[in-house]
Amino acid sequence: MGASDSKLVFKQGIFRLSQVKHIPADDPYWTGFWELPESAEDVFSLFSPVDIRRTRDTSLANLETLILAVTSRLFVLRHHPSFPDPEIAPEKDALNCIRVLTRILPFLYEADNLEAWEDKFFWGARRKRTRRGQISKSEVLFDESLPDGDQQGDDEDFEDVKPLAEELIDTLVDLLFYAGFTLPTIERSKHKVTYAIWQSGVGCNTPMSSSKELENNRTEILRLLLTLSSKAMYMPANTLPVKGVKAITYIATCPDKQVVLSTLCSLLNTTLKFNPATWRVPYDHVVFKDPKQVLVAYCLQLLLVIILYPIPEEGRGPLPKNYFRHFLGRLHRPQDFQFIVDGMTRMLNQPLQATSSYLPGSQKSLKWAPEMIMLFWETLQCNKRFRSFIIDTGRGHDFSILVLFYAIEYRTDPTKQGVVRMCVFVLQTLSTEENFGKGLNTKFEGQDSLPVSIRIENFSGTYADFIIASIHTLITGSKGKLDAIYPALLAIINNIAASLENLSSASCVKLLQLFASMSSPSFLLANETNHALLTSLLESMNTIIEHQYTKNLKFAYAILKSRKRFEALRAFTLDSIQEEVEKINQRRKESIEGADQASSPIRTTRNSSAESTRSPLSARTPTLSNVPEEGGAFAIGDDEDSEDELQQTSPSFPATHVSRTPSVSSLVDDAVPLQLRGMSEKARGKMPAGQLSFSRQSSMTSLSGHNPPVMSGSPGFIPSAQWIDSWLPTLPLHTILTLLSTTNSTPPPNLPSSIEPSPQRIQFFEWSPLSLGWYESLLWSFIFTSEMVVQKGTVGVWNGTGIRLFKVEKDVARGPSLTKPMGAVDAVGNNLVQRIGSLNLRGGNDAAKAPSATAIQDV
Repeated sequence: MGASDSKLVFKQGIFRLSQVKHIPADDPYWTGFWELPESAEDVFSLFSPVDIRRTRDTSLANLETLILAVTSRLFVLRHHPSFPDPEIAPEKDALNCIRVLTRILPFLYEADNLEAWEDKFFWGARRKRTRRGQISKSEVLFDESLPDGDQQGDDEDFEDVKPLAEELIDTLVDLLFYAGFTLPTIERSKHKVTYAIWQSGVGCNTPMSSSKELENNRTEILRLLLTLSSKAMYMPANTLPVKGVKAITYIATCPDKQVVLSTLCSLLNTTLKFNPATWRVPYDHVVFKDPKQVLVAYCLQLLLVIILYPIPEEGRGPLPKNYFRHFLGRLHRPQDFQFIVDGMTRMLNQPLQATSSYLPGSQKSLKWAPEMIMLFWETLQCNKRFRSFIIDTGRGHDFSILVLFYAIEYRTDPTKQGVVRMCVFVLQTLSTEENFGKGLNTKFEGQDSLPVSIRIENFSGTYADFIIASIHTLITGSKGKLDAIYPALLAIINNIAASLENLSSASCVKLLQLFASMSSPSFLLANETNHALLTSLLESMNTIIEHQYTKNLKFAYAILKSRKRFEALRAFTLDSIQEEVEKINQRRKESIEGADQASSPIRTTRNSSAESTRSPLSARTPTLSNVPEEGGAFAIGDDEDSEDELQQTSPSFPATHVSRTPSVSSLVDDAVPLQLRGMSEKARGKMPAGQLSFSRQSSMTSLSGHNPPVMSGSPGFIPSAQWIDSWLPTLPLHTILTLLSTTNSTPPPNLPSSIEPSPQRIQFFEWSPLSLGWYESLLWSFIFTSEMVVQKGTVGVWNGTGIRLFKVEKDVARGPSLTKPMGAVDAVGNNLVQRIGSLNLRGGNDAAKAPSATAIQDV
């Protein structure tokens, strides 16, 4: 039978699924599902979403039989002594069974009405025919096909077995380490399944030979394991961490140490050994899909799905352990840490190199940099030895610059806001380590080699100066779209404040600019929680003064120059700003009545001055980029009292303008973790007994704060004198006002004796079920978008299904490209694409079969 004939027969068989009710289980028809398809492309193109949904909704019994047929065939092949043998146990049959399951499962997960059926069918108790029973009933195609009544005929012919999903997962894991299928053939070996690590690296020093065929087989299996785990995509973010996914729970809680370690190290080493910088023809990625890159992407994604998964509490017995996360946290050899760091750095550096290439677009930019940042963060959290290694070797500086690059690069991209938030949380995690803060005083030598987007012209400061400048850019240049992580950005400054030495004049100016913005009446009166941000910034400034005064006299001088701002804040009352309040209320009234005038775009630079952050207030809630106009009814300090004198000692930089469109509002802002107020060790010991917070297994210790700042706005909020009195007296102004009272113009050489240093307060990152829901939705959005363009024939395993974990939107129209020419060159471009169509420019079968472009809305 030719290829076209087999495709026709296969398609006819798919139609029969929904046309004929209750096809008998012993019908030879079922064998066509693993014998007829020639490739993954056949399965995905011929078994359309319409076919699957029609069968699911009208002939569920047939779909059950199909699943039982292909799983039973897969189980038989796995245990066949000759597998893979092209005659009696073909490799092709196993691959087609895997492909059919991969194609079907997402459409079962999307149907809410099938949840009870799914739980019973995949996870319920089963009885399976014994070997003796199989011999006596040799005409039966697969064991689970018999009805319950027949099973009870002779109990000796049946035995209790694992649920179907558990046996399937066990079989797939075994097939990942199967000689001749995913591992090289081992001569004179008694066992086909040998849990040998695929690549040298962690846990293995001996490289293993491989081939394109073996790696492609691994790819098929990993994709099915990801599909089994993708039930998470069809659950709301707020219930996912609580309810969990049974498939991931079963994988993560596997008690077999050898299986866990072999799988963990194989996935980790395959990911980190990949080198995207190997020599290639320029633009080769435009016309070719790299199978190796696809394998690495699946390894990284499945690894993350497992290690960041929180085991849901069942309420009975001890909480099961995530053994993958546990053993990742047990790594301790310096050579293993060096291997991990080198691999992560190599991949995270690649997009920086691609953007600075002399031939734009000629180098392949890896799409899984966000996943690599996530893996770095997970390793930081679960392995304290790795944290120490990163900081003690100075590699923490490199990772700080890398995550800041991605945060700044994506800050105005509405589809990348989740990545920006994650980068900020990674930096906050690093900042909780004392030695990290001390290391930031090292001079930053390699700044000139950075991409233009984060480079500061004529920069000659320390890593601390660079981080402060970057935080200033993220706050003032994000157009208010990152307000949910302002507390985290300020927490980073707070955590490193006690270690900062010799801050540059530019850094001092930027800190005072943030103070000017946050202490403005328009910002403080915008909602009932903005004052918490001002409190956090003041505490950081106090810490610098109290702990590093003599080494930061420039900072003390900057505070003296802003004397009137601090004194005006102390005298802040509702009566003194009544006119400002009336203006704000009037603007809100006009907004409610339909006024939608937006403020003009904010021009930001990597070294924007105080004046650059002053723009007219919009009808919306003011953000940090909105401060009172000059000559307004009320201003903290006076505008003539600027930092110009101090700025003269700082380098001047050319202005660059943000031209990208503003990001849309976040869909899950409320899911972003709240920041903790710092507590001293003494205060920590006074916490009420039994006051517990949600914490991730094997993660960093997190502390529960009593009053964490919340960034969500309050549309109906009206400031009052009582509300101001509730927080104004608690502002930590004592240290700064005491310093101001000791001198008028020049700061004293030593810290005044009247200022007593207080214990440093560390603001930790707080995990909660809600924040974990956000985190998991972020990961699955990465997986979804990666699968959209991953390889020919299987584009979009989940495309077109009813995703509920995040929102999928149609992408905006893009400009002309080689694959989508426009304008006057349409005819030439189309002809070019047709002539080189065999190179698979589109990554799919043809234009009609390629999925429509989609984008993940901000998570």
